[in-house]
Amino acid sequence: MKKMTYLFICMILTFGNGIAQNLEKQAPQGFDVVRNDIPKGKIDTISYNSKTVGVTRRAIIYTPPSYSKSKKYPVLYLLHGIGGDEKEWLTHGQPQVILDNMYADGKLEPMIVVMPNGRAMKDDRATGNIMAPDKVEAFATFEKDLLIDLIPFIEKKYPVLKDRENRAIAGLSMGGGQSLNFGLGNLDKFAWVGGFSSAPNTKEPSVLVPDPQDAKDKLKLLFISCGDADNLIRFSERTHEYLVEKDVPHIYYIEPGVHDFKVWKNGLYMFSKLLFKPVDQSVFNNYSILGTPASTNVRNAKFPQILPDSRAIFRIKAPEANLVQLDLGKKYDMVKGAEGIWEVTTEPLGQGFHYYSLIIDGVAIADPASETFYGMGRKASGIEVPFKGDDYYALKEVPHGEVRRVRYFSNALRQWRQFYLYTPPGYDTQTNEKFPVLYILHGGGEDERGWASQGKTDLILDNLIAEKKAKPMLVVMPDGNMPMAAFNENGLKMFERELKESIIPFVEKNYRVLAGAQNRALAGLSMGGIQTLYAGVQNTDMFAYLGVFSSGWIQSRQTEISDGQYAFMKTNAAKINDNLRQFWISMGGKEDIAYENCKVMMAKFDEMGIKYTYRDYPGGHTWPVWRNDLYTFAPLLFQE
Repeated sequence: MKKMTYLFICMILTFGNGIAQNLEKQAPQGFDVVRNDIPKGKIDTISYNSKTVGVTRRAIIYTPPSYSKSKKYPVLYLLHGIGGDEKEWLTHGQPQVILDNMYADGKLEPMIVVMPNGRAMKDDRATGNIMAPDKVEAFATFEKDLLIDLIPFIEKKYPVLKDRENRAIAGLSMGGGQSLNFGLGNLDKFAWVGGFSSAPNTKEPSVLVPDPQDAKDKLKLLFISCGDADNLIRFSERTHEYLVEKDVPHIYYIEPGVHDFKVWKNGLYMFSKLLFKPVDQSVFNNYSILGTPASTNVRNAKFPQILPDSRAIFRIKAPEANLVQLDLGKKYDMVKGAEGIWEVTTEPLGQGFHYYSLIIDGVAIADPASETFYGMGRKASGIEVPFKGDDYYALKEVPHGEVRRVRYFSNALRQWRQFYLYTPPGYDTQTNEKFPVLYILHGGGEDERGWASQGKTDLILDNLIAEKKAKPMLVVMPDGNMPMAAFNENGLKMFERELKESIIPFVEKNYRVLAGAQNRALAGLSMGGIQTLYAGVQNTDMFAYLGVFSSGWIQSRQTEISDGQYAFMKTNAAKINDNLRQFWISMGGKEDIAYENCKVMMAKFDEMGIKYTYRDYPGGHTWPVWRNDLYTFAPLLFQE
């Protein structure tokens, strides 16, 4: 029975994946070309009395092939842009051709399409200064005209279904903004809403969707599309980002193109074929052709891109290359296209930050389109995958601290070195105030830039301090790499000396910091976690707070070191427990490569009666985990 259940689940998953892979993601060639051998719908001009405007107004109406007054139809209200009128779609988009072809191919539910003039004023012609305030205001006034005058007229004159589930609204540019504003603002009237290249008249997302749960309950389909080279794409993007944050299902559809009818005709095709029939929300994120350029790209670089389903598209121009691969932990073979451009689309990537390289004919290089980061023991590219839980390190309108690069002469190593230093907001103005200090250490293959760049330390602390969740503090991010192997005892001793004899004295001499163990914290990830264990546990008279992220004594390589540490801890258990206000240990779940080592270590702590706090945050041995570690650990520090 269990075997049969397993096979059934596998069949469902395979079938579901097949559906996602076989989605029609754009209109086929010839979708907008007249075909003479198929039934045609009918175009008419209608006039209706507008109490809102005080005049008789006009609209274009399309009725489908085989239209019958004895049958009732759903309705799509299709809106134009700021420079158009009720004829704009008809003149430049020929929706009747697109819809006729779709009916002939069996892709469309029979519906009536109404194309009104969205400029609700007595002289509603697209003449003169179309950006004049009264004309712009008329587009907002159209909401009242639509709801009070036009829809009742259509429902009285034509055989239409009058419930919200059979009413849709969509539009281009200014009409896209109207559609989102009116549709989402009147969920009791519309269950299907589409915005194509929506213009700046689109309301702020929190105003547009003030009640996300209501939107989730009532919307059948929310479709937001735009061309990737459209200067207005930011308005679609900000709406999409808010909807992701609030878990409101929607299709975010980016395609190659600008602000023109090539994009809008494809938008009409993609939107209309989903209307008034069951939709599978689980595949909404699989529709988009293109994604959003990664935040880690260099200025104006379009690739890599992140698709709505967290897959990523990578491109590189290498016309003379014979083999190009993407190394993202997993290697992907890239495919050569026109003009020597190689491309690959990955499987969905985990949230947050990923190192990657491009391998061109066997040589690993950094992607010239991406920012580079010191990781993997060398300079590498990085890609940031957004997710709805990343708000805690988002750039916000809060007071900001500074990250400074500080050079100092190491008394322990007899050489010049550097660390990065975060100073909290107000450090330079509140000159009578002293602050506690967190010393935070990077992992293997990284250096002092890790927490300052990949770790987003400044943004995390800025937001925590602004929300009064963490005490204002300095954060020192030193270079944990020593002139000898970091994982042997000599390397660990050398770092301990560097910390105690060089870094801390330099910080306390040159910056306004509070002295004493109660005002010092030490934390680190991976290699830095081992350094924290070594330098922190034996110096609890210097540090009252220890944070160990994704780390633990390596059983196969550090048994001799760990045995000595455990012996010290067993003898000094009472002192360690008394001195430490926080001994905080975190792992990235069972997939974290340090998980088993940490588990063994904590069992030893339990035997010795060492007090600690442990928590899991899923994500493995990665920066998303460590950012969240800092976010969770920092509020525990320096609390009286």
